[in-house]
Parts: sequence; structure tokens; C-alpha cells
Amino acid sequence: MSTDKVSKINQLMQSQPYGTILLSSWLSEQGYSLDLQKRYKKSRWLESIGTGAMKRTGDRVQIEGAIYALQKQLNMSVHIGGKSALAMLGKSHYLEFDKKEVTLFGPVKEKVPKWFSDYLWDQKIKYHQSNFLPQDLNMVDFQVGAFNISISGPIRALMECLYLAPKEQSLVECYELIESLNNLPPIAVQTILERCNSVKVKRLFLFMAEKAEHSWFKYIKYDKINLGKGKRSIVPDGIYIPKYEITVPKELVNNESRI
Repeated sequence: MSTDKVSKINQLMQSQPYGTILLSSWLSEQGYSLDLQKRYKKSRWLESIGTGAMKRTGDRVQIEGAIYALQKQLNMSVHIGGKSALAMLGKSHYLEFDKKEVTLFGPVKEKVPKWFSDYLWDQKIKYHQSNFLPQDLNMVDFQVGAFNISISGPIRALMECLYLAPKEQSLVECYELIESLNNLPPIAVQTILERCNSVKVKRLFLFMAEKAEHSWFKYIKYDKINLGKGKRSIVPDGIYIPKYEITVPKELVNNESRI
């Protein structure tokens, strides 16, 4: 291989952090032709992990390194969310957390590439597509080794848990999670509640926050939040909460509840 080509691959290796995926389409945009990419694979600088995706030869990549590529190279909004994000942020340490499964969220029309869905990751991937929240709202930068990815912030992650409840997420566990979030900024909570378009999520969030008696809850302005109309039966055979017009599990309601 010529000196120029060696210099070019060295530049690439120095610019991209270990543990991340390199996408062929992105490399082409950066001036690394398909022919050059083939040469790098033949010379064992890079190895394929699927159609259109590569990694450093011998490098160990995990789901975070793939998310990095989707976000930074394809400008996708797919991100780690829900309970997985809360665990990464240290907000669910007291709850049982399945490290063999990771929850991802992304917009309705955003499908993950075939190499991503076909690759044998260490964790089971559950990807949920929804537009119930604006894609850029309450996202945080999170460092993973030598690189950063965007994941859901605490408020968004909790709302993603509520979005999945009760079928894929326990409502009792959601309450335990919100109970631990006693220092949320009221302005941020207000903003995300106003911009959320899931009536179920908003009603459950407000019900649980009020039940938890957090100090920040008293600053929430109901009149600016669209809570929709009509009753919502979240679970069968539950207890009806008139204030929020929702039916919740009996375990969430006790004699001390003021709601």
C-alpha cells in the first residue's frame, strides 16, 4: 500500500475513537472511496460487521459504539432511553435492572440499518418508534469510554417508561422511579409536559408525581398542559382516580393517598 494510503488510514484511526463503528457511506463522504475501503479490509486495518459497516480489526464494539455511528455518522435520532437510560444515569440502582437488554427509542419513520439489527450484540435490543416527544427534548450527552452519545435525560427516560407501561413496563416500578427523582427542575418538567403528545403519559406522570409529594410538583401549571378529555383505563380491575380520569393498579393506591 502506498505511503499516502497508509497516511490516510492513520488519520482515520486517530480521528475515530476505539469501540465505534465506521459506516461505508460516511467514509465515502469523508473521501475514503469504496475501492480504498476494500484495500483497508484486505490489509486488515478494518473488518466488516455487516453490509456497509466496519470496525477496526480486533476492536470490540458494543451497542453504544453502534449508537455513536448512527447518531454521528447518519444523523439519526435513535437513542438509549427508558429504564436503560435511567440505569446509565445512576437513577435506578435500587431496582433490578436487566443488563442483557437495552431499550432504544427513535422516531416513527427512522428504521435502523440491517447491519445493526442483524449483528449479534451482547444485549438484546428493544427498539421503540414513537413521536410522542420531540426528538431533541431532554436529551443529555453521556460519555462511554473515549466517545459520547446522546441518551434520554431523567424526565424523558421516565416518560418513555410510562409510554411502555403497562404492557412492557411495570407501573409500580415507574412509580418507584419517579419517587426517587426528588430534585427535578420544575421548568424542565413543565416544558416536557407541555410538549408531550401522549395523554396517557402526562396523566400518569402527574398522578405519580403528586402521589410522591415532590417539592417541585407544586410549581407545575396544569392550565398549560393539554390532558385531553375522557377517561383512560390504563389497567383492568384497577382503581379509578377522578382527578386524572385514569384507572391504575391497586398497588399504586393506598389509604394515605391524597389524590
